[in-house]
Amino acid sequence: MVSLTDFGAFVELEKGVEGLVHVSDLTWSKKMVHPKKVLQVGQEVTVQVLEINPENRRISLGLKQVTPHPLEIFSQKHNPGSRIRGKVTSLTDFGAFVQVDKDIEGLVHISDISWEKIKHPSEKVKVGEEIEVVLLNVDLEKQKVSLGIKQLEGDIWEDFFKRQKVGDVLKVKIVRIADFGVFVEIMPGIEGVVFNSELDDNRIENPAEVFKIGDEKMAKIIKLNPAARKISLSFRQAQMDQQKKEFQKYLEGQSDRLTLGDLLREQLKNLPVKDNGKKEGES
Repeated sequence: MVSLTDFGAFVELEKGVEGLVHVSDLTWSKKMVHPKKVLQVGQEVTVQVLEINPENRRISLGLKQVTPHPLEIFSQKHNPGSRIRGKVTSLTDFGAFVQVDKDIEGLVHISDISWEKIKHPSEKVKVGEEIEVVLLNVDLEKQKVSLGIKQLEGDIWEDFFKRQKVGDVLKVKIVRIADFGVFVEIMPGIEGVVFNSELDDNRIENPAEVFKIGDEKMAKIIKLNPAARKISLSFRQAQMDQQKKEFQKYLEGQSDRLTLGDLLREQLKNLPVKDNGKKEGES
């Protein structure tokens, strides 16, 4: 090492031949580190030749390239599915960045923060907060780490499809209205759709004229697609089922009363006729 500057370090490769290790090639850290914090004049180092420009008599060298990328070491220590603790370093509209190791940050995409739909990561996490995350993927080529928070709770969709079946009637809440029907929240993080044909016995062309967001109704599951995580429901069929139940209860009630009446009539038939003591021909 022959000299240090703000933009890098000059290294003597042989007598009269020097190369430059640019500050960006000193360490794998995303933060720029001053050469004085890494090297000292006179220190012997191993570097990698990155580029040779004979015309300009310049040689570009790399110091960080002779050591494994931190992500390689990280991926050897942690497999996808591992739980790791880290600190939230920043928030964006699309997710939260979490430092999970020295010089290693991963992204928790907004869709992986919560099973509930949220508008911004700040609804669930804060900068500086220490949290537990699940390692989803390490992309060495793109140098990206994907993390998840909602995965700590397990897969609620898988649990739902295990518990529920076609024909079940559930209480749901309308969360979005479209031209073709309404989207309903069955439970936090689980949504389904009620198409126009299943809204009511009477054809509804514009759901927004009849329903509003926040309305709660009973809906019957008419189709489940676990692979695509799609659920189709029906307000119309749930209402029909309820009417059938109420009618059945009415019939059962009527049946009980009729049976009691029949028993009374049978008992009256068996009662002896009272003799008033008059003989034939007597008035």
